[in-house]
Amino acid sequence: MEPGDAARLGPGRAARALPPRLLLLPLLPLLLGRGLRAAASASTGAAADDSSAMEELATEKEAEESHRQDSVSLLTFILLLTLTILTIWLFKHRRVRFLHETGLAMIYGLIVGVILRYGTPATSGHDKSLSCTQEDRAFSTLLVNVSGKFFEYTLKGEISPGKINSVEQNDMLRKVTFDPEVFFNILLPPIIFHAGYSLKKRHFFRNLGSILAYAFLGTAVSCFIIGNLMYGVVKLMKIVGQLSDKFYYTDCLFFGAIISATDPVTVLAIFNELHADVDLYALLFGESVLNDAVAIVLSSSIVAYQPAGLNTHAFDAAAFFKSVGIFLGIFSGSFTMGAVTGVVTALISKFTKLHCFPLLETALFFLMSWSTFLLAEACGFTGVVAVLFCGITQAHYTYNNLSVESRSRTKQLFEVLHFLAENFIFSYMGLALFTFQKHVFSPVFIIGAFVAIFLGRAAHIYPLSFFLNLGRRHKIGWNFQHMMMFSGLRGAMAFALAIRDTASYARQMMFTTTLLIVFFTVWVIGGGTTPMLSWLNIRVGVDPDQDPPPNNDSFQVLQGDGPDSARGNRTKQESAWLFRLWYSFDHNYLKPILTHSGPPLTTTLPAWCGLLARCLTSPQVYDNQEPLREEDSDFILTEGDLTLTYGGDSTVTANGSSGSHTASTSLEGSRRTKSSSEEVLDRALGMGDQPVSSRGTRLVFPLEDNA
Repeated sequence: MEPGDAARLGPGRAARALPPRLLLLPLLPLLLGRGLRAAASASTGAAADDSSAMEELATEKEAEESHRQDSVSLLTFILLLTLTILTIWLFKHRRVRFLHETGLAMIYGLIVGVILRYGTPATSGHDKSLSCTQEDRAFSTLLVNVSGKFFEYTLKGEISPGKINSVEQNDMLRKVTFDPEVFFNILLPPIIFHAGYSLKKRHFFRNLGSILAYAFLGTAVSCFIIGNLMYGVVKLMKIVGQLSDKFYYTDCLFFGAIISATDPVTVLAIFNELHADVDLYALLFGESVLNDAVAIVLSSSIVAYQPAGLNTHAFDAAAFFKSVGIFLGIFSGSFTMGAVTGVVTALISKFTKLHCFPLLETALFFLMSWSTFLLAEACGFTGVVAVLFCGITQAHYTYNNLSVESRSRTKQLFEVLHFLAENFIFSYMGLALFTFQKHVFSPVFIIGAFVAIFLGRAAHIYPLSFFLNLGRRHKIGWNFQHMMMFSGLRGAMAFALAIRDTASYARQMMFTTTLLIVFFTVWVIGGGTTPMLSWLNIRVGVDPDQDPPPNNDSFQVLQGDGPDSARGNRTKQESAWLFRLWYSFDHNYLKPILTHSGPPLTTTLPAWCGLLARCLTSPQVYDNQEPLREEDSDFILTEGDLTLTYGGDSTVTANGSSGSHTASTSLEGSRRTKSSSEEVLDRALGMGDQPVSSRGTRLVFPLEDNA
């Protein structure tokens, strides 16, 4: 075919008539373009795959490095605790008392903090900051789109404009800075629970009225005095130009609340080692335990203070009374939640046979106790108050239902957890002085805080002691008052409350000042406890498990060896009137319901409750002929009774001559020895022909008044 013929055939026929080689020529550029684009796309895909693989590899390396740093940070604290324990042993072996174990932990923490701060190089670069000017608030979680990939970031806190360039670039220092919630949810519960679980009820309830006054009224007085004094200091700082940001009156009150939380752990440890006067120990220990609970609820109430109107920091009566209501509601709700959890645990341990499996019994006891703290926090209450009263309830009821092995396990378990958690916190305090990035050091504020806490403690102790002595038969002597004034150390609770919120300038200044106050009180005041005991003539070498020896048919309760004792003012022991009112109800109803001890409910409840009484009364109450073995037995201390409490409801009561014989003891089965209380009873029973009346399991010996 000729080329002219193809033109005459038309386009369709001509295309079919052409040879295949000629047909491919017009398509060659298109095919080449597609091939080039496909090759370029394949090359781009391969590059993207390589980039993605490199990113994954870098991410894995970062995760591995982060894991290694986490392990190193935890190992650092474990080594600190190990070194502290070995040094404590050395100090105990050498009988060194000028420095407590918590002070040692702080010193070691300081040393490690200096090494981490100045001995480790920066390991990460500072990324550039991104501006989000269209947003009016900070987001807790942020998703960032980087080249089509989304990354999640969480809010860590606000940074002042002047400190943007000094953001910590050392990953190791970031790792050893713990989340404040770790202290509240993990470290504080065993410390607070152990305080309630190991409470010496005998001496605590003997001084219950005074302890409540010091803990509630005294803490409130201290809070407001410190808060008002610090507000004056803040005004002075503003005048001299040392205040660079806002510091409101409510911030000063908040500082007064957190710094009013005393923690005389050093003093109490020395008291326990030297066997100082048991009632002074009870006053200090009881105040510090309840004082922590009051301080945390008081601080929460101050934070909740929100006046109406534009000025949210002005005084508003409605907001004030609302805060008072919040205080009462949080405290009562937390108390109820802790007590209810303890009661539930007691019922479970009584009506099940968990005592046959001590491991399960101990595990359940541990989980129920710890969950009290978390449950209270989840419900909007205060876990510190809840777990404290849970511990008291567990010691009073649940402990009696546990097997012998579980009793030992629970005591030792929480004692070890308390020891480790407390020393961990004090080690972290020393570390935080150099690793914390938001310190605000203000010499005027720090000096003012020291003066304020001294005056607040003095206004707390001396006036309250004066008014309490008006109603006490056993006066709190001046030597005891001076010792209580001296023992106002600050510790773990004040630190935990201060570090929980360090977002604002005011809170950062509070945290730094609180840290320095804890250092000073633990090292200086704690180290001076032994010389102060000697200077104030406080009794030492007193056995806390024995009553004071009788003298002229009476007992000495609360006295030192100073001027007050020289007058020979000896009176009988008495328990707080509140405890005397509570004891009868507890002994006749709650103990039989929640434990295997006490009188049968069939003898205390009305006749129409017979079926319920038989269901709730444990068979051991009828079968148990052995004395109730309870390390912290409740002593019945009334105005004219000497009472010995046995297992079940076996109680021997004798009215003392001239109403002055009052003592009690817990008998430990066939191994018990004759105490001074029994000798008094023997003398009382040998005073002639006295009628003896028997009423159930309670023997009552009415004696004549020889006055």
